[in-house]
Amino acid sequence: MVAATRHAKVPGRIVMLGFGSIGQGVLPLILRHLEVEPAQITIVSAEDRGHEVAQDYGVRFLRQPITRDNYRDVLEPLLGPNDFLVNVSVNVSSVALIEMCRTRGTLYLDTCIEPWAGAYFDPALSPSQRSNYALRESALALKTADSAPTALITHGANPGLVSHFVKVALLDIARATGRRVDNGERPSSRAGWGALARELGVKVIHIAERDTQAAAHVAKRPGEFVNTWSIDGFVSEGCQPAELGWGSHEVAFPEDGARHDFGGGAAIYLKRPGAGTRVRTWTPLEGPFHGFLVTHNESISIADYLTVRNGGGVAYRPTVHYAYHPCDDAVLSLHELAGKNWRMQDEQRLMMDEITGGIDELGVLLMGHEKGAYWFGSRLSIEEARRLVPHNNATSLQVTVAVLAGMVWAIENPRAGLVEPEDIDHERIMAIAMPYLGDVVGVYSDWTPLVDRGVLFPEALEQDCPWQFRNFRVS
Repeated sequence: MVAATRHAKVPGRIVMLGFGSIGQGVLPLILRHLEVEPAQITIVSAEDRGHEVAQDYGVRFLRQPITRDNYRDVLEPLLGPNDFLVNVSVNVSSVALIEMCRTRGTLYLDTCIEPWAGAYFDPALSPSQRSNYALRESALALKTADSAPTALITHGANPGLVSHFVKVALLDIARATGRRVDNGERPSSRAGWGALARELGVKVIHIAERDTQAAAHVAKRPGEFVNTWSIDGFVSEGCQPAELGWGSHEVAFPEDGARHDFGGGAAIYLKRPGAGTRVRTWTPLEGPFHGFLVTHNESISIADYLTVRNGGGVAYRPTVHYAYHPCDDAVLSLHELAGKNWRMQDEQRLMMDEITGGIDELGVLLMGHEKGAYWFGSRLSIEEARRLVPHNNATSLQVTVAVLAGMVWAIENPRAGLVEPEDIDHERIMAIAMPYLGDVVGVYSDWTPLVDRGVLFPEALEQDCPWQFRNFRVS
């Protein structure tokens, strides 16, 4: 059990919107580490799931689906100055909630930028309009020059915690290659972090994750989608176009790739769903594997944050994307989903109590620098997650502790306006999260996407620069 250090005092009320696996998992962390009474907290959820957990903690539970038509009527009476809206729901517009919180003087945090229900599958919207790139641009449009109530967007595990992992990894590589980054010499600005990544020669960053959690006695059934975290969230993002930050070193644009005709231009998308696109990647325990290139906000925000511009052009930018191997039952579920033309199975099962073993190995893999490849991240087992916090598995705890840490930062910095994970103090976040992340390690490797390729079927590989996206992509 982690000591119940109180990191910050909640000055007002907390409203938690959504109470699935992440809501239920973060509630005990909030009560353990924030100065807050259960009577200050209200949960608003579209379904009854979890109401008994709220009751056990003495927290008010309001079952009320939130829609475009009723969100102000339901939420405004619950929120005012110094209150905090923690949005861990799906199908509720993040932009609408941020705008409402701004008028109420309320702090805000979410774990991803959500649109209103139906947008991910709206045939009237182009792939570009259904992308995380477009959702991010709509949120960034809310940035103002004046101070405003803090709205920390996309601060879960990924997106969120992994952006802080990237900064730690860059500093580790800098020290290992003889750069001076301590005693006040580390980057302190967006420009400084971009310059460091460029100087180190980082060409590619994967959010490389392998989830091995399994339920030995409860197999996936036909017609059932099984996962270790939000099924609605996973299917929604899996059905969006695959997206990636597009690096300045890339020489061959994907045949099925496309650029957006608006916004900052840090990312591209592929004309295929992320759950149908695989890439080669590596983690220390799993070794090499094929992961899904599922769209995530951090693929865009990290690439954008580390971009070095030369006038109107791009002098440097790494290629950044997710490379995710979910639990094996989720892989089977995705295979079945794709075979049904991306129509959700009739039954869904979120794995929690039935998990009998496994870990979630979540980290960032920085490649192309002098040391080759460097993975930094968290290796958290189901056994340790259960020991640390109730109502969590290994995957959810990596998210929920990041939510807690983001809440602390927002309370300590209440007038920061709209900010992304890259904009905030990574050391403060890591200090809060570390006790809940299991083994946090950094491992160097000589792995490249060309290792052991062409043994069975010789291929035309880009030998001069292994870090090209076409070498990572699985045909």
